[in-house]
Amino acid sequence: MADKAPLSFAQIAASEEVATPLRVVQIDGLVVLKIIKHCKDFMPALVTGQLLGLDIGSVLEVTNCFPFPSRGGEEEEEVEADGANYQLEMMRCLREVNVDNNTVGWYQSTYMGSYQTAELIETFLNYQENIKRCVCIIYDPQRSGQGVLALKALKLTDAFMELFRNQNFTGEKLREQNLTWQDIFQEIPVKISNSALVSAIMTELESVSPATQSDFDRLVLSTNPFMEKNLEFLIECMDDLSMEQQRFQYYYRNLSRQQAQQQAWLQKRRTENMSRRALGEEPLPEEDPNNPIFKPLIEPSRLDSYLITNQISNYCSQINGFAGQSFIKLYMMDAVHENN
Repeated sequence: MADKAPLSFAQIAASEEVATPLRVVQIDGLVVLKIIKHCKDFMPALVTGQLLGLDIGSVLEVTNCFPFPSRGGEEEEEVEADGANYQLEMMRCLREVNVDNNTVGWYQSTYMGSYQTAELIETFLNYQENIKRCVCIIYDPQRSGQGVLALKALKLTDAFMELFRNQNFTGEKLREQNLTWQDIFQEIPVKISNSALVSAIMTELESVSPATQSDFDRLVLSTNPFMEKNLEFLIECMDDLSMEQQRFQYYYRNLSRQQAQQQAWLQKRRTENMSRRALGEEPLPEEDPNNPIFKPLIEPSRLDSYLITNQISNYCSQINGFAGQSFIKLYMMDAVHENN
């Protein structure tokens, strides 16, 4: 019995990639600081940048990043061409100084967690044509100002990507794939790592004072601006979802009307054919493709409604989490006043 041919390096890498799904995104502390600085410096404008690193087993290591230049007022084609040239030049320079220059995804800022858009999905598909396992790091400067590091890593689920490539978001196809609005994005756990030398320096620089200004900021009781914005965006999303539902209702009304017209036409044609048979004449066909009532209606895509529902869930989660923290602070302050 002949021995099997040895596997090539590409085949081994491909089999390992299939066998080990992405479990965690490990980001260097310096990269996190670069992302935060870039996003905060350009607030309220939204910015993006490139992520560089290594894909090792089930861990995606992000070891470096650089921002994309933002040029307002220019033609879109010129901006895309300049951006592509800028990326290539930056990666060439990093390679010359022996820095990791493997693209593993991109980062972008968001405002109040509003990132579930069709443009984000298109960007994912453009990246994943060449990079099988890429992620998008989402950073929300406004949310981070409330005392939490609003940093998350996202990727598209495989089932959704396959459906999006076919652009088939009909109700029948979604039921067949058992795909819900929660199956669009997959959040990957983020781990921030620092070298032992950086950790030692941070320990050395740590303040000896018992409390800092950031500790006192957590006691601020003002919740109106953040809550108002979240509720405002939530109401806008509810209006958009209502419009999407009206589109589907309009489609189903037209579909019912068309089916009733088809049945009436078929009944009339069958009655006419019975008369023709009685007279010995050839019956007419019971289907007429040229008749406009037999033209199939195009079902609206459910992608927009799925994205809006995903965004509504995100706003509700933010309101719920922030309201819970606010209630705790209010109860704590109430107890302090009673004791005094």
